[in-house]
Amino acid sequence: MLGLGAPDIAVLVAYFIGITLIGIWAARLVKNMGDFFMPRRFGKVMLVTHAFGTGTHSDQAVGVAAKTFTNGLSGIWYQWLWLFCTPFYWLIAPIMRRFRAITVSDVFTLRYNRSVGMLFAVVGACQLSFVIGVMLKGSGAVISASFGQQVSPDLIILIMTALFVTYGMAGGLSAAIITDFIQGILTIVFSFALVPFVMREVGGVAGLWDKIADPRMFSLVAPGGIGVFYVTVIAINALIGIVTQPHTMGNCAAGRSEYAGRFGWTVGNFIKRICTMAWCITGLAALAYLGKDVDPDHVYGIMARDFLPRIMPGLLGVFLASLLASVMSSCDSFMIASSALLTENVYKPLRANKSQKHYVFVGRIIALLIVLGGVWSAYSLESVVQGLEIFWKIAPMMGIAFWLGLFWRRTTAAGAWASTLGAFAMWFVSTKPFFVSALAKLPFGFTIENNGEILMYLPWQMVFYLVTGLIAGIVVSLLTRPEQKEQLDRFYELVRTPVMEGEGAPTRPCTIPDGIEIPPKRLLFKNTNLEIMVPSRLSVIGFVLSWIAVGVMIWVFYAITR
Repeated sequence: MLGLGAPDIAVLVAYFIGITLIGIWAARLVKNMGDFFMPRRFGKVMLVTHAFGTGTHSDQAVGVAAKTFTNGLSGIWYQWLWLFCTPFYWLIAPIMRRFRAITVSDVFTLRYNRSVGMLFAVVGACQLSFVIGVMLKGSGAVISASFGQQVSPDLIILIMTALFVTYGMAGGLSAAIITDFIQGILTIVFSFALVPFVMREVGGVAGLWDKIADPRMFSLVAPGGIGVFYVTVIAINALIGIVTQPHTMGNCAAGRSEYAGRFGWTVGNFIKRICTMAWCITGLAALAYLGKDVDPDHVYGIMARDFLPRIMPGLLGVFLASLLASVMSSCDSFMIASSALLTENVYKPLRANKSQKHYVFVGRIIALLIVLGGVWSAYSLESVVQGLEIFWKIAPMMGIAFWLGLFWRRTTAAGAWASTLGAFAMWFVSTKPFFVSALAKLPFGFTIENNGEILMYLPWQMVFYLVTGLIAGIVVSLLTRPEQKEQLDRFYELVRTPVMEGEGAPTRPCTIPDGIEIPPKRLLFKNTNLEIMVPSRLSVIGFVLSWIAVGVMIWVFYAITR
């Protein structure tokens, strides 16, 4: 049946039924908006699998394998661009938890005003809707290839969408976290399932070097323009944008404590970095095994179809279930995060004093609309790699305003608007022929040629819009009236006030419960407008250990591919 054996079909049917029933069962935990959008009841292990499941999906495996297939080992940076951001997760997570917010939009509303909060709600929801489309596009391609192209990718997209919408709309973020525990394990399975068998087929690492003539394909910083400058700029761009990816709040703040959030988010993402190695090695082995005359987006699925049925009956079914798990565990979280943004920060202020049941119902309707937008994006994209690059550009647009507001007391709401609109405007201008043609005449490598077309070199495009947004935010803030002192004091009190064990959810977003003592300021730069706190001992130790983990990971990957 569609190229699958009976054991494969049995595994898939069992997965479909089981994961849907678990998600619907989780609906019993939903009593109010807090339960649906931001439950604060989970410990370290659940948050590790939630962070891993939310941040890891099969379109990433498709993108890394595809880029490795065409560019060599340097294709790993299509996901390892986040590697250098991961140590900062240890520092960011407790701050996100201390905001005691449901959404990142709540934070923007407190720091600036409601207009900036609404701006983020719209930008963030559109961002996640687009990301859902990228994930569905990648998963549809690899699963269709696994079926030997006997099933349309469009049909696969519709099936996946129906499944995660069913349990996600019922159980909210609780359902996403519970199902992520199962789906995270399956994602690790699909990441490593192919590697030993594919490598044996091509003769191991020595066989790869024999079969792939171009030694540059084994370089971590070449060819195809993925060099040190490329990696550095994209990593900075990613760090600026990570705080304003709407699902980040759920990754950091759905735990019982600060430590649960920082441990879960950091460790979960380090597990993902390890899985990225497996995707990259599979892509390079596919080049040795298949040759170049293959659609890069189909490489992962073709390899699974060729190898797994030979090993054990039902293993291809496990692989396909794992692929489905990886994308649905992310799509459900993104759906809920974007729904929370629009419900809590756009609809609720316009329709106040409604019942909790009413807002949960509206949240579910908005979630459905977000997913429909994602499905439309999936059908519109030319390739997964193109989708990933667009996502990289959307993510930091409001991150500039977030970091300015966190560290510089003088940043104003007008400055936040200016930084966001300025960055978007520069992105738009940098795609126009007149701008690209002018830069092509300069000797700084601002442009590249792709199939006869002159385009902005991606890292330089990022430098242009990030610098434009930063300058616009600073200049406009200096030219406009500062925000009210009481409002700023409340914001920075949240940042430096730890969440106590058993504190529970606040009565209103971004408020410190009664009885919690606000610690005094301990700033690195006293008597200035800079609000940079002295880090705690735990923060420093975790940050240093995380950087050691980054170095070890790069060294290990380099060593095993020699």
